[in-house]
Amino acid sequence: MITIDELKVQLAEHGKAVQDLEEALAIDASKKRVQELEHTMTRPGFYDDAEASKKVFDEVGDLKGKLGRFEKLQGLYEDAQTMLLMLEEENDPALIPEGEQAVEAVGKAVDELQLMTMLNGEYDHSNAILTFHAGTGGTEAQDWAEMLYRMYTRWAANHGMNVEVLDYQDGDEAGIKSASIMVKGANAYGLLKSENGVHRLVRVSPFDSNARRQTSFASLEVMPELDNNIEVNIRPEDIEMQVYRSSGAGGQHINKTSSAVRLIHKPTGIVVSCQTERSQFQNRDTAMKMLASKLYQIKEQEHLDKISDIKGVQKEIAWGHQIRSYVFMPYTLVKDHRTGYENGNVQAVMDGDLDGFINAYLKAASRGELQDT
Repeated sequence: MITIDELKVQLAEHGKAVQDLEEALAIDASKKRVQELEHTMTRPGFYDDAEASKKVFDEVGDLKGKLGRFEKLQGLYEDAQTMLLMLEEENDPALIPEGEQAVEAVGKAVDELQLMTMLNGEYDHSNAILTFHAGTGGTEAQDWAEMLYRMYTRWAANHGMNVEVLDYQDGDEAGIKSASIMVKGANAYGLLKSENGVHRLVRVSPFDSNARRQTSFASLEVMPELDNNIEVNIRPEDIEMQVYRSSGAGGQHINKTSSAVRLIHKPTGIVVSCQTERSQFQNRDTAMKMLASKLYQIKEQEHLDKISDIKGVQKEIAWGHQIRSYVFMPYTLVKDHRTGYENGNVQAVMDGDLDGFINAYLKAASRGELQDT
């Protein structure tokens, strides 16, 4: 059993982390900023500019959320201090588990806030656009793409985020060929950007009568939803537009007309689709936003000056390029090849338990320790 002295050492370490977080999160400056913004909200004419007032409300909401989380951490730390003092006075070993729980609660809250300090990218607080693509292999790969689709929608639901289906192309016999969703919630892109890449599945195929082991691949693209003020120059002559009928999960309640839109960016070969709006015009508008996000993201990642130089940056959806492997047999294991993080509970992962992988990625990225795949 752990001793009171050991708990004191742990809590002292957490106390240092609390002090570091107060500085890293600029708590004092954030409090002053909230006061400034709240004063701005009382000025005459504040609500006349809807867009400007929304930005102020959003900033106040983000700041208050951060301050609230830090105040909760401080409260947990103070409660743990009180608990350890009581344990020392009572000198009752039966109370030690309560002290251990209190110290562990502080540690967990510290980890969560430390994660927040890593989400400092320009678009980390934005909504995320996720696009799934089945690799080669027909039904097996298409089924795997749908399994990933379900996994990430479960993750979003577990975190209180909303999911909007943008496009959904059914597989030939099962699964999906491709799909796009918008995940809306605090830090959606910052958390999900780690999932961008090729995902590999190893299992006994339910579609093989001989019950042989199969390896399948599917890719996930993760893009931020761009602010309307961000402009990406896309020439009309570089766009090929195709229209088709809505189908699948994204089109079950849509009029069965050719309102769905697929855009092909000829210089890069990038394809985006949308079918969830009721008109062709609305679907095209959404697809153009998706295309702009993809092109902007690639430019930022590759430090390119011209969109015309982007060709060939996407990796093949096949062996050797996977960021993560999901093994269902002969043993169960999910392993991220960039961080080495593993989870043996495959079913929990497929039900959306991805936080361990996401946290490991963000920590490794912040330290420059990601492995190439």
